[in-house]
Amino acid sequence: MVELRVLASDDDWPVWRQARLAALSEAPHAFKARLADWPHGGEDRWRARLTMPGADATYELRSVWVSPRVRGQGVGDLRTGAVEAWARRAGARALRLAVVPGNEAAVALYRRHGFVASGELGEVLGDGVSRERVMVKRWG
Repeated sequence: MVELRVLASDDDWPVWRQARLAALSEAPHAFKARLADWPHGGEDRWRARLTMPGADATYELRSVWVSPRVRGQGVGDLRTGAVEAWARRAGARALRLAVVPGNEAAVALYRRHGFVASGELGEVLGDGVSRERVMVKRWG
């Protein structure tokens, strides 16, 4: 059985740190950030990331990763649906995300949930040429 846990407080920073470092270690190709960017940040940096404010009516889905132990069991679908439900309850009118080029499994997941290409340019990646693929789902 899969259980989702919402990290609702900056006191959850140790759980966030463990998950983020595991994601960057296991799937570095799937993220703009690199493992070397994160492990040396102090507690304040990890806490701050959990308290980042939302942006007006568009919320952002970030840093999605599923452990290899539970891939193929619908965890990505559960997480995406849970984040959308949370954003809707919070008053958001859209959910935005960015996917690195080549991560077609993530693109397929988001398309299943109704995300489409936004038409905006994503951030430039570390190679100085490639850009993130920005997708959005609007409902209001």
